[in-house]
This record gives sequence, structure tokens and C-alpha cells, in this order.
Amino acid sequence: MKDANGRTALLRATVAVVADGGLRALTYRAVAAEAGVSHGLVRHHFGTRDQLVAEAMEFAIDESLAGSNMLGGALTAETFAAGIESLSARDTASQAFQYELLLESRRRPELRALAEHHYRAYREAIVRRLDALGVRDPELAELIWFALDGIVFKQLVAPEGVDAALRLIRRLIADAQD
Repeated sequence: MKDANGRTALLRATVAVVADGGLRALTYRAVAAEAGVSHGLVRHHFGTRDQLVAEAMEFAIDESLAGSNMLGGALTAETFAAGIESLSARDTASQAFQYELLLESRRRPELRALAEHHYRAYREAIVRRLDALGVRDPELAELIWFALDGIVFKQLVAPEGVDAALRLIRRLIADAQD
């Protein structure tokens, strides 16, 4: 297992284990089984379970943002909403992993920094993309950020019924553009 590819495979395996069984299911053995390697390799690459969780959260955020058009590319109000709309459908395990950690941070204060990083990363990406669309209203950006976070969560739990909210977000962005 090449080092960079090996770490990526282990991070993907970590995301899958937590997405399927919650943070309580996360063990070196479970990650190793998911990745098809020995559990000693997981410890070798990450050292501690906390380091594994932290790196997996960073990995999941980066993968999600890249897949949602938040980091670049042509952008319109339509493509902005479409990128969010397809996030959980395209990246269910990654989104479930992130929400599992967010919920667990309520019980485990040591995870609070990861939760704050998660929210900061997504909020900043959304604000940057809205700014690129000419939307410079901080209150509207905050509203859209909260709405999109809720939409992604809703799509994980019960995917139906988000169309009206996405249409409204598109309309709000179009109305707010300079």
C-alpha cells in the first residue's frame, strides 16, 4: 500500500465505518477490515484514534466541498443549488460521517473543535461562492448556509421534499445578485 494512496484508503474506510455504525463502531480492526489491510497499518499511519478521526473529518470536508462545486468552476444560482442538492445523494457516507461526528461532539467535548471546523469550512465556502455570484448580504448568506445544512441532513434521513426549498434558495440568490 503506497503511503499517500494507503492513507486515502484508510480515511475512506474510516468514513464508511462511522457512517454505517457511528463513532462507537470505529476501531482499528473495523477500519482495517473495511480497507482490506492489517489493523497495525491503521495505527502506523495515524497513531491514535483521535488523529484518525480528525484526519477523516478533514478528508470528508475536502471531498464534499470539491464534489459540491464550492471550490471552483462555472457558477450560477442554478449550479450552486444543484451542487448542494446532489451532495448527499452523491456522497452519502461522507455526509453521514460528518453528521455522526457533529452529534457525538455534544457528548464528547474533545470533538468540539472538529465540529467547529466543519461548520467554519462549509460556511466560508458558501460565503465565498455567494460572493462570486454577487451576493454580498451576510444575513442572506447565513440563512442560505443554515438552509443548505438542513437540506443535506434531510436528504440523508428522508430524501423527499427538498425541491421547494431548493427552488426558493435559487430565487433568493437570483434576487440578491448585484
